[in-house]
Amino acid sequence: MKRPTLIAATMLSLLATTAGAQIVSGPFGYSDGETEFRGHVAHNPAVEEPRGVVLIVHDWDGVTAYEETRAEMLAAQGYTAFAVDLFGTETALDGGEDYRAATGALYGDRDLFRARLRAAIDAAAEIPGGDGAMVMIGYCFGGAAVLEAARMGVEMEGFVSFHGGLDLPDGQDYASVTAPVQLFHGSADPVSGMGDLAALLDGLQEAGVSHGAEVFGGARHSFTVWGSDDYDLAADRGSWSGLLAFLDRVL
Repeated sequence: MKRPTLIAATMLSLLATTAGAQIVSGPFGYSDGETEFRGHVAHNPAVEEPRGVVLIVHDWDGVTAYEETRAEMLAAQGYTAFAVDLFGTETALDGGEDYRAATGALYGDRDLFRARLRAAIDAAAEIPGGDGAMVMIGYCFGGAAVLEAARMGVEMEGFVSFHGGLDLPDGQDYASVTAPVQLFHGSADPVSGMGDLAALLDGLQEAGVSHGAEVFGGARHSFTVWGSDDYDLAADRGSWSGLLAFLDRVL
């Protein structure tokens, strides 16, 4: 399970200081039918006019301290951040076998996948400052989820994938994408390689979707994940700066 390192905690501390150290962060529960979810919300009440809403879709191990810290980092920049839950509180998440089962259940049932995304988007209206313009970002599995949301035509100001799964599911295309798509990817990613990235960019171009991609040479699959074997400090910093620049453009 991902856990923020001392470097990440220090980064968050510095960011919070610049925003007046007013970050309010905590769990947020919501439901879809009988399924209960537990996300995480962070915002800065000292910011009179939030800069917009950023939905964060988790990696394959669900909402952890990693997503919570990213939410707080975004709140320190003046955004309202909502780390959403696509698995539900009853889903077992205790190691790789559970993670594969949880993600596989959604990859194998695209209607369920989209319903979970829609429930999270609808729940955002209930969070503090959740009525603003919205961008969705995601890491690894979350990056694939962001692209699924884009293809289903949800209304956003932008979609951002960090080292996400880039495959195009059978029967889908990019014709319904409503906003710019930004990709941050490693050239040495063994899960979704450069051929997958090229195919995605071709699909976005053919559909007339505004898009951009930043490729980090030598970076592997989980280059932003603190403490992982794939962590790459330069790629993490570069992609975070790229995200903030993208948000500044679209929100």
